[in-house]
Amino acid sequence: MHRYRSHTCDALRLTDAGHNVRLSGWVHRIRDHGGILFIDLRDHYGITQVLADPDSPAFADVERLRPETCIRIDGTVRARADGLENPRLPTGAIEVYVDAVEVLGAAAELPLLVFGDQEYPEETRLRYRYLDLRRDEMQRKMKLRSDVVASIRRRMWDQEFREYQTPIITASSPEGARDFLVPSRLHPGKFYALPQAPQQFKQLLMVSGFDRYFQIAPCFRDEDPRADRSPTDFYQLDLEMSFVEQEDVFATVEPVLRGVFQEFGGGRRVDADWPRISYADALRWYGTDKPDLRCPLKMEEVSEHFRGSGFQVFAKLLENEGNEVRAIPAPRGGSRAFCDRMNAFAQKEGLPGMGYIFWREAGDGIEAAGPVAKNIGPERTEAIRTQLGLGAGDAVFFVGGRPERFEAVAAKARVEIGRETGAFEADRFAFAWIVDFPMYERTDEGGIDFSHNPFSMPQGGIAALAGDPLRVLGYQYDLACNGYELVSGAIRNHSPDIMFKAFAIAGYDEDEVRKRFGGMVNAFTYGAPPHGGCAAGIDRIVMLLADEVNIREVILFPMNQRAEDLMMGAPSEPTNEQLRELRLRVVPPEE
Repeated sequence: MHRYRSHTCDALRLTDAGHNVRLSGWVHRIRDHGGILFIDLRDHYGITQVLADPDSPAFADVERLRPETCIRIDGTVRARADGLENPRLPTGAIEVYVDAVEVLGAAAELPLLVFGDQEYPEETRLRYRYLDLRRDEMQRKMKLRSDVVASIRRRMWDQEFREYQTPIITASSPEGARDFLVPSRLHPGKFYALPQAPQQFKQLLMVSGFDRYFQIAPCFRDEDPRADRSPTDFYQLDLEMSFVEQEDVFATVEPVLRGVFQEFGGGRRVDADWPRISYADALRWYGTDKPDLRCPLKMEEVSEHFRGSGFQVFAKLLENEGNEVRAIPAPRGGSRAFCDRMNAFAQKEGLPGMGYIFWREAGDGIEAAGPVAKNIGPERTEAIRTQLGLGAGDAVFFVGGRPERFEAVAAKARVEIGRETGAFEADRFAFAWIVDFPMYERTDEGGIDFSHNPFSMPQGGIAALAGDPLRVLGYQYDLACNGYELVSGAIRNHSPDIMFKAFAIAGYDEDEVRKRFGGMVNAFTYGAPPHGGCAAGIDRIVMLLADEVNIREVILFPMNQRAEDLMMGAPSEPTNEQLRELRLRVVPPEE
């Protein structure tokens, strides 16, 4: 017999009754029923109930066992007594009578229990992640992650992509986040960088003639933590294609992700139609470039109905250029209690509040109610109702000011209104391509910088770069799903002339571009093909499929919110010997 097991802990059935077996695993739970000791023995595959009574030669050893001790048992399979079967377990019709037990790994007193559904602080869970990962829920989520990655790989191979690995140690590149720098021992004073993405290398692969590349790529960015973003590293499905336009990339990505979400979505509906929404329309209608389309409500601008009106808050706002008033319709939200509740929601999110109007039946007609209706009068109120297509029992909420200051809260309010009024479809994956991103944006200092990927092709080519840079659109696109950005990509700029001009607008002269991206610029002078691609976040995909809102729940060994690895003690202080070898000196932080 094998040294550790003849079967796994999910394998035994009634047909095995009478057989001698060997199992190894962890003591999941111990129960004492009138002097008979029952143990739920757990391994990666399942649970088998084993037992020992005072007649068993192993009884004394079993008595000394503690939860989570790793053991090997020898015993005899037998059928459970009538009425004592457990239909929730594949092994629920049998049990194993223990003849011998060997402790393979003793367990100390546990800082968190694996059995049960107790809640523990995240810091405790991350410090003892190896125990946290033993829990059934965590095992399920990590198996899901592995299965999703395997499914993605199969689907990419089926579309004639090949997987290639790109370097982990490379040069610094402006990808929109901070690099993790790696000091060079052989070149004192110089640094490598961990790649924020394989961006330049995958473009160089296209120049090299490989046509269809993909990789499950590790990426490293020194970012501030968020619930949906790791502060240090993450994995993405990275892909690139030659001789393609934007729609070709969409046609490639959609069946891969649609198939994955259908395969692992637990029966939730996966939209067949993935609309294209311009970046400007996404902000105008939803207040965000990653809209949650499970809520069908759209914002509309209603500034003209308030300009010069008696509602002085908005009337005065509209006297200043750049301000506007938007309306969030709320079908079936027509009660004062509901309106007050949503107004309080907006205040909690940082706005002074939201004005509102609600309509109710009055005799043979409809009556508008609320302080806004009283101040702007029946004619303007009726014009708003007609524009939004609302009726009795409905309401509308208003936000005003500079859009960039209210859009984030308005986006949350739109979804909350949808949930409260029953318009929100929870059991659904709603996708949308966000397109026509602006190439540039104004910096806080008044300059011009790239707003997205600096290697994107501007719409209109080099001629588009001769005018107002803030009006230039790029062939850039994101894929939003249920309020999260899952994919980001672009058709690439493969022309050195266009690249020099695009970077010059952002303040990089030709010498600087050649210094930073010399390898790619030089390659583009030797017959670069038109190409494009994208990257899909593996962690976020699994997070959505697992119905989680915290990305750390689907990563094996994540950092905490302060970018610390409590289990391994990272980041740590270097030794003096390491610093001398690298010719570095640490400047202590200011008090």
